[in-house]
Amino acid sequence: MKLGIMQPYFLPYIGYWQLLNAVDKYVIYDDVNYIKGGWINRNRILIGEDSKFLTLRLNGASPNKKINEIELLNDKTYRKKLIKTIEESYKKAPYFNEGMKVITSILNFEEINLAKFIENSIKEICKYLEIDTEIIVSSNIEKRNELHGEEKVLEICKLLEATEYYNAIGGQKLYSFENFKENGIKLKFLETNKIEYKQLTNEFIENLSILDVMMFNSIKEIKELLNLYNLIEN
Repeated sequence: MKLGIMQPYFLPYIGYWQLLNAVDKYVIYDDVNYIKGGWINRNRILIGEDSKFLTLRLNGASPNKKINEIELLNDKTYRKKLIKTIEESYKKAPYFNEGMKVITSILNFEEINLAKFIENSIKEICKYLEIDTEIIVSSNIEKRNELHGEEKVLEICKLLEATEYYNAIGGQKLYSFENFKENGIKLKFLETNKIEYKQLTNEFIENLSILDVMMFNSIKEIKELLNLYNLIEN
């Protein structure tokens, strides 16, 4: 069984979805510490001919709190502003109507817990992209929460009976092929190939939010993009 584990990110880039699509089960890692200035509550979208951050405002965010302990600022006016920003930025995109319907549903979801809000967004986009990977929330798994880093990931892998563990390429320094092998698990790193598609009139800007991919590509085209990666294994 192929397993992936990643923190909940807000409308992440296509590499996140490639990993989610490549595995049998996917764990939303919601019971680890929030990382300030990372990708948990923000991502980049195309505004004009440049990329800008689309950010969820948080209430009392702290790196001393777990992701599932943090709340969104309950500001419906601000969420409407985010929707308006997206509409203005992508109204000329070929798949605007389809993509906007999904994004509006996500941003109108009445939930202030950050982890649950993002969990819903992940499931909504999976439904749109026809990704049927089983999604599990980390905090629902009975495990030894005193563990950290690689040990905690290995614990989850064993509890879920994974035979292969997929991680994003950025995790190469965090995990050891040998340690996973000793536990009967094959470790693989997913590296996204160079992906390019027509945006508006601008020079292509890569690694934007999946929102951008959805606005400029059909579901069929996105499915093809989801397979553009290499697996690095020992």
